[in-house]
Amino acid sequence: QPKGQQQGEERPRGIGSGFILSADGYVLTNAHVVDGADEVYVNLTDKREFKAKVIGADKRTDVAVLKIEASKLPIVAIGDAARLKVGEWVMAIGTPFGLENTVTAGIVSAKARDTGEEIRFLQTDVAVNPGNSGGPLINMRGEVVGINSRILSESGGYMGISLSIPIDDAMKIVEQLKGGGKVVRGLIGVRLGPVTKDIAESISLPKAQGAQVQGVVAGSPAQKAGIKTGDIITKFNGEPVEKPSDLSRMVAATKPGTKSSIEVFRLGSSKQLSVTVGDMETGDKQAAKEPADTSEGKLATSMLGLKVTNLSAEQRSALGEDGGGVLVQAVDGPAARIHMRPGDVLMTVANVRVNSVSELESVLAKAGKTPRLSLLVRRGDWAQFVVIQPNTK
Repeated sequence: QPKGQQQGEERPRGIGSGFILSADGYVLTNAHVVDGADEVYVNLTDKREFKAKVIGADKRTDVAVLKIEASKLPIVAIGDAARLKVGEWVMAIGTPFGLENTVTAGIVSAKARDTGEEIRFLQTDVAVNPGNSGGPLINMRGEVVGINSRILSESGGYMGISLSIPIDDAMKIVEQLKGGGKVVRGLIGVRLGPVTKDIAESISLPKAQGAQVQGVVAGSPAQKAGIKTGDIITKFNGEPVEKPSDLSRMVAATKPGTKSSIEVFRLGSSKQLSVTVGDMETGDKQAAKEPADTSEGKLATSMLGLKVTNLSAEQRSALGEDGGGVLVQAVDGPAARIHMRPGDVLMTVANVRVNSVSELESVLAKAGKTPRLSLLVRRGDWAQFVVIQPNTK
């Protein structure tokens, strides 16, 4: 029953699925199945009904652990999702549309499907519909290998793509929820963006991979470690970082307080840094201040279509350790086409830092008739690389 329900009103009920982890009554389901519920009941196949206590729910991974007061319950066998092979047969058990104990079958379509979230999903073509959420995905040995979590659909119903949480990942979350009711995650305090082929070529990065640092939170572990806006993080604890979501997962899985190594690509070369991972719960509460916009400027750069001026001492101080660059006052031509705007801070051009208008002009003079230039542009607390096609006439 949703919280806030008034007495006398009809009690809306939601239906989901789940499975028993232990004979003493621990039950695993999806976090979204119990989200917002004031009361949760578990119905067993033998028609017994129990009021359940939510031990913990983790929205980031969509895993929830419930507890019912019972004993000698039948339990599932936990399998190993890592051993699954694409093409292997699996089946789902659940309550789609309220139809209890419904079994559907299909094959594993893909493993480690990356949707940009904290976990990589098992993708199957098993029919999953509303009411299946939280139910087990089972291999042909009768072992649970996943939790049926969602479908990809334009209609809201099954269209051949179902996503399940690998049981290996789910059980790690279960351990933390049972131990303290919440999940502890690592954080370093950066905002990340992708590294495109154009960006990689423009900054001489050998491959279009890694995580582009678009901002560093003030006082964060990343700032203390010397990570700067515009860095490309290519490795974490020796593991390659292919894209931003890889780094997010690696850091989140690292225990707060752990000293970790980070490799960054900065201004044409790789650097090794050491960072002490922070706590995501604490880090999420940090708020960074917006740097102040300013006005007045007089030097135009015809190649980029920008009118820029030097930053004042106060503006540099407000920008913190990354307080270099020139302030954009007006935008036209090539810069307008890549959506730059007044108030932006231009930090690097062609992988070279520019701390004054004169330095900017020097870099542009050396660039000559280069068809494309990489710019590192800061807006507010965050920055990102963009590629511009300058006027070369």
